[in-house]
Amino acid sequence: MSATHERVEAALQGLEVRFHEARDGMTTLSAALDAIPAVAERLRDGAGFELCTLITAIDHYPAQPRFEMTWQLQSVTHGDRVRLHAFAAGEPASAPSVTHLWPGAAYYERECYDLMGVRFTAHHDFRGRESLRRILMPDAYEHHPLRKDFPHQGIEPDKLYRRWDAERRKATPST
Repeated sequence: MSATHERVEAALQGLEVRFHEARDGMTTLSAALDAIPAVAERLRDGAGFELCTLITAIDHYPAQPRFEMTWQLQSVTHGDRVRLHAFAAGEPASAPSVTHLWPGAAYYERECYDLMGVRFTAHHDFRGRESLRRILMPDAYEHHPLRKDFPHQGIEPDKLYRRWDAERRKATPST
């Protein structure tokens, strides 16, 4: 058992988590989705993981629960990382936000929402505003491009442009 594993296990005493063997050797654990805020807080405060370096989702479509959420945390002090997994179901799927613990996680949560469609409850940006909105795709974009059910034949590429152009023409009458 590694020093990281021992430190994490001690910090999470009393919480229901399962440790997994990861191919890359990183300490990896899973928990129920509703336990993520408590687990994340203990990892930050009790195990010294000062940074959240990744939040993403794996789409297991058509299986349910559909999304496997992944949070990766880093300890600069100890020079190690830990990976946390939980499953999110529903349409739209939702997961708890960790922005109250790591304000910089707001960008990772927005990216996951934008590309996968997973909503984060109690999401706040770095200014403390509740603002789960798109970060890469246009606001009016109807799809989440990293989902497995994204249309493989493509989408109508000019649809957003034509809508924008029509609104622009109404706002500025021609002379």
